[in-house]
Amino acid sequence: MFPELKRLIEQMGKDKGIEKEVIIEALESAILTAARKKLGPKVELESKYNEEAGELEVFQFKTVVEKVLDPETQIAIEEAKRDLDEEAEPGDSLGMKIDAASFGRIAVQTAKQIIIQKVKDAERDKIYDEYKDKKSQIVSGFVQRFEGGSIIVNLGRAEAVIPPSEQIHRETYKRGDRIRAFIVDVKKISKGPQIVLSRTHPGFLRALFELEVPEISEGFIEIVNVAREPGNRSKISVRTLDKDIDPVGACVGMRGSRVQSVVQELKGEKIDIVPYSEDSVKYICSALSPAKVSKVFMYEDERSMEVIVPDDQLSLAIGKSGQNVRLAVRLTGWKIDVKNETMLQKQAEEGPKSLLKVPDLDEETAELLFKEGYKNIAALSSADPEALKAIPGMDAEKVQGIIERAAQVADKEAGGDA
Repeated sequence: MFPELKRLIEQMGKDKGIEKEVIIEALESAILTAARKKLGPKVELESKYNEEAGELEVFQFKTVVEKVLDPETQIAIEEAKRDLDEEAEPGDSLGMKIDAASFGRIAVQTAKQIIIQKVKDAERDKIYDEYKDKKSQIVSGFVQRFEGGSIIVNLGRAEAVIPPSEQIHRETYKRGDRIRAFIVDVKKISKGPQIVLSRTHPGFLRALFELEVPEISEGFIEIVNVAREPGNRSKISVRTLDKDIDPVGACVGMRGSRVQSVVQELKGEKIDIVPYSEDSVKYICSALSPAKVSKVFMYEDERSMEVIVPDDQLSLAIGKSGQNVRLAVRLTGWKIDVKNETMLQKQAEEGPKSLLKVPDLDEETAELLFKEGYKNIAALSSADPEALKAIPGMDAEKVQGIIERAAQVADKEAGGDA
């Protein structure tokens, strides 16, 4: 039925990288299916690969009985003792070897189809097991074809897909181009494992720096966070516990060699490397680089900051279409409101008047609160009651009333903005 079976098993295991036991199991299952097709479902069958003989053996089992009522499942005791086992007794189950050649051409063809499918399934499982542990790693391959906007990448033993949403919009590729990407997911689907790649994921930028900067892969430098607008600009924040290491300098490299390698891989995407700090103000000032910051007003309860920059730095701080401040917000996790010094002056000229929106707040109290640093209603609504009580002329009842009424106004204004 299967000539040179032993050599076939060894060759298939070598070519497909599949364990010999998996192939043998597929063969045994296939021959059993072929036998059932020929002999029917009632018959008790067993298949086994005889490695020494290099052949598949099929056995039909029958129960030993005094009188045969069903020839397909029973054998007379006289016949059993004569042909199979001279010590056979009624109730014994005895196996008889069947000639596989008797199964017929259709049954054999079915067996071959089952073998092919089982080997394919085993190959798919092996690829899935190999790549599911490679999530969040970079892989290299060649552009094989394009399907509905997706790039199909040949990874060697497997194919991967870069969906349109994971592609950098201004990058173009043609068949045969080498491409590197980040494994974001490995799924099991009916057609086999689906390996999903990305060139836009923040993890891709992180992994590229891990490859380029040994201090990161060795654990001396940590990438705290990554913010990307793929193809345009990115910011990463880094830190180290080793005082002798400059984390930003290490990531930039000698004459910018390390960061330039990453920029080239990302086809010119600009990258800002920011030193992380536990001091939130310092961290945000660094995140707004290359703009210079004059002053910062922090509203910790709202996790927001009002950042003041020189007039000539405003456009640099905000960035093209708000990109610089948007990336700084994502990187730090703080809300950032950027204003220039002229805008701050205008706010100062308006002064305490902005606080008079709070019901029952007189001008004298408004001026006092303004001088104490409560420049707007948002700051007043999130004020620490103990800090307000420390201001001359303020008692617990007055403070509580001011905060509650300021919060009501702030909520109304927020609702109006929404």
